[in-house]
Amino acid sequence: MEWGILQQYGPMLLRGFGLTILCWLLGTILGMVLGLVIALVQRYAPRPVGWLVQAYIEVIRGTPFLVQLFVLYYGGPLIGLRLDALPAGILGLTIYGSPYFAEIFRSGFGAVPHGQIEAARAIGMSEPAIVRRILLPLGLVSALPALVNFSIILTKETVILSIITVPELMYQVQRMSTETFRYLEANLVLALFFWALVETISRFGRRLEKRITGYLIERT
Repeated sequence: MEWGILQQYGPMLLRGFGLTILCWLLGTILGMVLGLVIALVQRYAPRPVGWLVQAYIEVIRGTPFLVQLFVLYYGGPLIGLRLDALPAGILGLTIYGSPYFAEIFRSGFGAVPHGQIEAARAIGMSEPAIVRRILLPLGLVSALPALVNFSIILTKETVILSIITVPELMYQVQRMSTETFRYLEANLVLALFFWALVETISRFGRRLEKRITGYLIERT
């Protein structure tokens, strides 16, 4: 194994890793926000709107991310949507992740005891207040492990962004492999970088779960 090659391409790989983190972070946050909105729409909107939202969920979940990304990046100009590779990649991750996050939030909301919601309504609490003070805090505790797990899955989906020339880590690793023909070193670096990212997300998720659980215990 030639470590000199890694030193030579190290700055390039680090830039790619930084862009991978950026794409994953923005895609995850925006996907969670959109997923939360979808879950609330499913819960409170009229039935026809709920059917449209469910159709969106089924279409996105039923098609590969690679196909969605191709349609967005190469098909978007046909309807006037012209995006550079990086915004298209982030938007693609957002769209791809939102139905999964929506289902996770829906499951979390379903785990909230119905009696607590009925009690809040009985004392005159408004629906927005119920969502903010009961549904979201209690549902988040149930949904958090699944949210963290799918966030980890999204880290691995970022490698597909290299297909539309986003210069993230996979793109840089492929470039290094092509120029040096050292495939072992390149893919070893790829695996180590993703392992470090996944481990960091897992640890953060466990700490966040403990803090939220402790906060709710103190409130009760």
